[in-house]
Amino acid sequence: MSFALYIVDAFTNERYKGNPAAICFVDEPQSESWMQRVAMEMNLSETAFVAPSEDGWRLRWFTPQEEVDLCGHATLATAHAMWQSGRLLQDETARFHTKSGILTASRNGEWIDMDFPSEHPIGTVAPEELVQGLGLIPRFVGRNRMDYFVEVDSEETVRTLRPDFALLARLDARGVIVTSKSEDSRYDFISRAFYPGTGVDEDPVTGSAHCALAPYWAKRLRKHELMGYQASARGGVVKVKPDGERVYMSGQAITVLKGQLEG
Repeated sequence: MSFALYIVDAFTNERYKGNPAAICFVDEPQSESWMQRVAMEMNLSETAFVAPSEDGWRLRWFTPQEEVDLCGHATLATAHAMWQSGRLLQDETARFHTKSGILTASRNGEWIDMDFPSEHPIGTVAPEELVQGLGLIPRFVGRNRMDYFVEVDSEETVRTLRPDFALLARLDARGVIVTSKSEDSRYDFISRAFYPGTGVDEDPVTGSAHCALAPYWAKRLRKHELMGYQASARGGVVKVKPDGERVYMSGQAITVLKGQLEG
């Protein structure tokens, strides 16, 4: 048995930038153990598995080590691959059933718009592993259901940060988002995201992190629509517009590989 497989760079319009995701199309749901083995084989931050359902598609995401509840870049990449392969018409909205509820994606010119849950960080006391793992005193530390959220003093601090991943992996959270206001007029805020506990020391561009970044910076900057830059080695751009319990997130994507996975 073989399955259609794509690799798509998400949150970029240039190949080999943004965040690569593998997308595997299956005719029916597969076992978790098989999906985890495939994700290990792909060895990307996320591998998405897509199966048809009655009123849309069932979508699940796996890192090389475990399944996750929410992933923005692999959702963006999946929608892009579905339009590219003809599984969706160009003007058709992608509707995904996920562990974080119904997520949708639609084309908007060269961009893809997605509807995600808001994951606003709530202020909390920084655990010692977080402070020592980042090697700095944060301006703000918050927490949502997935990650720790840290604001630091400057863009330079975000860009030059060299975390101790072994310490961050001890945290009782999926990972750590580090952010500051951007000094580049093209962007409102800058960020990086670290997930060593899931086998991804630094994620190139993290859609789900922007579910926290969007409401936080919208309040701090008093803006309704914002542009974020994730300053990993690959880099990526994310537009966000928080609206109550939802975050509308937009990005671009480009296909780098089409093939067949032998099951």
